[in-house]
Amino acid sequence: MTETRIDFIRHGLPEGGNRIRGNGVDDPLSKEGWAQMRRTAAAVSSWQRLVSSPMQRCVAFAEWLAEQRGLPMTVEPRVREVGFGDWEGVDRKTLETERSSEYAAFYRNPAENRPAGAEPLADFGRRVADTFDALLQAHPGEHLLVVAHAGVIRATLAHVLEAPLANWYRIEVAHAALTRFTLDAHATKVVFHNWRPDDPD
Repeated sequence: MTETRIDFIRHGLPEGGNRIRGNGVDDPLSKEGWAQMRRTAAAVSSWQRLVSSPMQRCVAFAEWLAEQRGLPMTVEPRVREVGFGDWEGVDRKTLETERSSEYAAFYRNPAENRPAGAEPLADFGRRVADTFDALLQAHPGEHLLVVAHAGVIRATLAHVLEAPLANWYRIEVAHAALTRFTLDAHATKVVFHNWRPDDPD
């Protein structure tokens, strides 16, 4: 069996400051965010296909990269970010200071302490896992790049590693960082996580 590789890249820094962005806030990439994405993408030349979240902070770069390299690209709604309900668009410092107990409870157990109106974490995990498994099945032996979000990358890592919902937000995901998964004849594996070409050794 030929190895299948799927890389996930988190979008670069968006416009709008340090606020909560789920699938209800659609900020575009900032100038810095574009530079971050281009720098990471320049380090990998072997992608054969692109898949992107429909959110502006992902799809604009995916379309640009697909055009630059002449690659097929698909917009996949199931890899949009998790919905954060009434936290959408709220500045993180506001949550930390004015809703500190709610904010702390979320990070203790994000499955049981959802923001009001948020997408259930288990539902989000299922849609991401189903999409990941479908991509592996549909593109055997290929090297894909999925342009997505921190939550999607956490959910995919948790799916492959069988991590419990309560532990998902213990995973740091940097802007414009790559996570690589492979499928060979034996198993699906995590090869690396949170890699950027400008990171120190």
